[in-house]
Amino acid sequence: MFGDLFGKLQEAQQKMQESKERLRHILVDGEAGDGTVKVVVTGGREVRSVEIDPVLLVADRKEELEDLLITALNRALKQAEETWEAEMKGMAGGMLGGMGLPGM
Repeated sequence: MFGDLFGKLQEAQQKMQESKERLRHILVDGEAGDGTVKVVVTGGREVRSVEIDPVLLVADRKEELEDLLITALNRALKQAEETWEAEMKGMAGGMLGGMGLPGM
Protein backbone atom coordinates (compact mmCIF):
# COMPACT_ATOMS: atom_id res chain seq x y z
CA MET A 1 0.00 0.00 0.00
CA PHE A 2 2.68 2.53 1.02
CA GLY A 3 4.90 1.48 -1.89
CA ASP A 4 2.10 2.26 -4.32
CA LEU A 5 1.48 5.62 -2.64
CA PHE A 6 5.19 6.44 -2.74
CA GLY A 7 5.24 5.55 -6.43
CA LYS A 8 2.29 7.86 -7.08
CA LEU A 9 4.03 10.68 -5.21
CA GLN A 10 7.18 10.21 -7.29
CA GLU A 11 5.07 10.22 -10.44
CA ALA A 12 3.37 13.44 -9.30
CA GLN A 13 6.75 15.04 -8.67
CA GLN A 14 7.93 14.07 -12.14
CA LYS A 15 4.77 15.46 -13.75
CA MET A 16 5.19 18.71 -11.81
CA GLN A 17 8.75 19.07 -13.14
CA GLU A 18 7.55 18.38 -16.69
CA SER A 19 4.81 21.00 -16.32
CA LYS A 20 7.26 23.59 -15.02
CA GLU A 21 9.56 22.89 -17.95
CA ARG A 22 6.69 23.28 -20.45
CA LEU A 23 5.68 26.56 -18.83
CA ARG A 24 9.21 27.93 -19.26
CA HIS A 25 8.73 27.65 -23.04
CA ILE A 26 5.25 29.17 -23.28
CA LEU A 27 5.40 32.89 -24.06
CA VAL A 28 2.60 35.35 -23.33
CA ASP A 29 2.58 39.07 -23.90
CA GLY A 30 1.08 42.21 -22.52
CA GLU A 31 0.73 45.60 -24.17
CA ALA A 32 -0.16 49.09 -23.10
CA GLY A 33 -0.48 52.49 -24.73
CA ASP A 34 -1.75 51.11 -28.04
CA GLY A 35 1.34 48.92 -28.34
CA THR A 36 3.90 51.55 -27.40
CA VAL A 37 5.00 49.26 -24.56
CA LYS A 38 5.16 45.50 -25.07
CA VAL A 39 6.25 42.89 -22.55
CA VAL A 40 6.81 39.15 -23.04
CA VAL A 41 6.84 36.72 -20.09
CA THR A 42 6.95 32.94 -19.84
CA GLY A 43 4.19 30.76 -18.45
CA GLY A 44 6.52 30.42 -15.46
CA ARG A 45 6.19 34.18 -14.92
CA GLU A 46 9.70 35.16 -15.98
CA VAL A 47 10.04 38.43 -17.91
CA ARG A 48 11.76 37.72 -21.25
CA SER A 49 11.60 41.05 -23.04
CA VAL A 50 10.42 44.64 -22.84
CA GLU A 51 9.94 46.76 -25.95
CA ILE A 52 9.39 50.52 -25.69
CA ASP A 53 8.49 52.80 -28.57
CA PRO A 54 11.13 55.55 -28.85
CA VAL A 55 8.40 58.20 -28.70
CA LEU A 56 8.17 57.44 -24.94
CA LEU A 57 11.91 57.85 -24.33
CA VAL A 58 11.87 61.54 -23.49
CA ALA A 59 12.17 63.08 -20.05
CA ASP A 60 8.74 64.70 -19.99
CA ARG A 61 7.04 61.30 -20.65
CA LYS A 62 8.87 59.43 -17.86
CA GLU A 63 5.79 59.04 -15.65
CA GLU A 64 3.64 57.91 -18.59
CA LEU A 65 6.30 55.33 -19.53
CA GLU A 66 6.42 54.01 -15.97
CA ASP A 67 2.62 53.67 -15.88
CA LEU A 68 2.54 51.90 -19.23
CA LEU A 69 5.29 49.50 -18.16
CA ILE A 70 3.36 48.58 -15.05
CA THR A 71 0.18 48.05 -17.07
CA ALA A 72 1.90 45.92 -19.71
CA LEU A 73 3.72 43.83 -17.10
CA ASN A 74 0.55 43.23 -15.11
CA ARG A 75 -1.34 42.18 -18.23
CA ALA A 76 1.39 39.74 -19.26
CA LEU A 77 1.76 38.35 -15.75
CA LYS A 78 -2.00 37.85 -15.50
CA GLN A 79 -1.95 35.82 -18.72
CA ALA A 80 1.06 33.86 -17.44
CA GLU A 81 -0.80 33.12 -14.21
CA GLU A 82 -3.84 31.89 -16.14
CA THR A 83 -1.57 29.69 -18.27
CA TRP A 84 0.11 28.30 -15.14
CA GLU A 85 -3.25 27.59 -13.48
CA ALA A 86 -4.54 25.78 -16.57
CA GLU A 87 -1.37 23.65 -16.71
CA MET A 88 -1.58 22.77 -13.01
CA LYS A 89 -5.30 22.01 -13.24
CA GLY A 90 -4.70 19.68 -16.16
CA MET A 91 -1.84 17.97 -14.35
CA ALA A 92 -3.81 17.59 -11.11
CA GLY A 93 -6.84 16.21 -12.95
CA GLY A 94 -4.68 13.63 -14.67
CA MET A 95 -3.05 12.54 -11.42
CA LEU A 96 -6.20 12.40 -9.33
CA GLY A 97 -7.97 10.42 -12.01
CA GLY A 98 -5.18 7.84 -11.93
CA MET A 99 -5.03 7.51 -8.12
CA GLY A 100 -8.41 5.91 -7.71
CA LEU A 101 -9.35 8.04 -4.70
CA PRO A 102 -12.93 7.54 -3.57
CA GLY A 103 -15.17 10.51 -4.19
CA MET A 104 -12.74 12.21 -6.59
